[in-house]
Amino acid sequence: AVATCAAGAATFKYGTVREWVEGLTVVLAGGDILSLTRGQCRASDEGRFEIQTAGGTRIVRIPALRMPDVPKRSAGYFIQPGMDLVDLFVGSEGTLGAIAEVTLRTAPVPGGLCRAFVPVPTEAQGVALVAELRRAAIDTWASGDADGIDVSAIEHLDSRSIQILREDGVDRRYDVTLPAGAAMVLLIDLELSEALAATDLWPVIAESLEPAAKDSPLTRFCRLLDRHGVFDDAEVTLPGDRARVQALAEMREAVPAGVNRRVALARQADPAITKTAADMIVPYDRFGEMMTVCRRLFAERGLDLAVWGHISDGNVHPNVIPQLADDVRKGREAILALGDAVIAMGGCPLAEHGVGRNPIKQQLLRRLYGDAGIDAMRAIKLSLDPNGSLASGVIFPAQ
Repeated sequence: AVATCAAGAATFKYGTVREWVEGLTVVLAGGDILSLTRGQCRASDEGRFEIQTAGGTRIVRIPALRMPDVPKRSAGYFIQPGMDLVDLFVGSEGTLGAIAEVTLRTAPVPGGLCRAFVPVPTEAQGVALVAELRRAAIDTWASGDADGIDVSAIEHLDSRSIQILREDGVDRRYDVTLPAGAAMVLLIDLELSEALAATDLWPVIAESLEPAAKDSPLTRFCRLLDRHGVFDDAEVTLPGDRARVQALAEMREAVPAGVNRRVALARQADPAITKTAADMIVPYDRFGEMMTVCRRLFAERGLDLAVWGHISDGNVHPNVIPQLADDVRKGREAILALGDAVIAMGGCPLAEHGVGRNPIKQQLLRRLYGDAGIDAMRAIKLSLDPNGSLASGVIFPAQ
């Protein structure tokens, strides 16, 4: 998790793993052990670290690269003026050292969780609804309003994903109603205080649209859904109904499972077929634009496309459902073109799954930072692992 700077659905509220790492024990390629505590070692004003090893002092120079200003970046090394040495190893994918121990901060478990299943008629309506939920949550965190809407995560499934759920009978398995006209489904996690979660909340939902309804996070949430015209089709699970919360989570996970199954079936006919997917993020005010470009690029190539992801972060996973090996080639072309568009929007074409040895992801990394940026990152690698002993071919092609 630390080596890939893991992220996911709740990054919107809680950030990535990086924000929670307080200390690391790292074993370098030569066997030296670094015990790092956040705040104890920062890059100098000249942009370098001096690391003492048994073989002498190793100088690590931090290049003047600008990372995309988005909440998730799993795209090479973390680079920032005055950065902490801990952050150099978080997300380095095992290329700089083996992470042996981690010290993490923790947070209190929320008092209660409501998970809402919200079908939306159009993608544009879904994007607008999420934008208002994001603003409400950010305002709540800033003000500490006890009656504010506290959203920790919003997941989404597009119309092709919904179709997959129907084709595979997942909606019937979990007794979920998918309206015929739904173009998007949102799964929204609303956190509640312990005191509110302990009360009977069904009357709160039932009376939420009444003018005299008592103010509360759940009341405000229901009214917000109503303003966007989606309250009537929404299902809201209440704290304590863990089985239903889990069922909705499993329904969401049934979409990537369904795509993977279709890819595996296609591969039986043509072994050249492989999974073809992307992991991209943009600032949320560019999300609708990204989706327009995404759909155009894949449609131009005649590709069957399903998209899902962490919409509260502006992070999506476009997945090709291939029939022929040529669909894989076309899908890779579309991913690279979408990556260029995402970079131009100030986003990152590698959000949360790392680079690894994937040649398309390595191309995306090069497009993000350019040849000079890749050379600068490779210099960091060589300063700590001059023989290339660790994770050869990860992040950069092996030399």
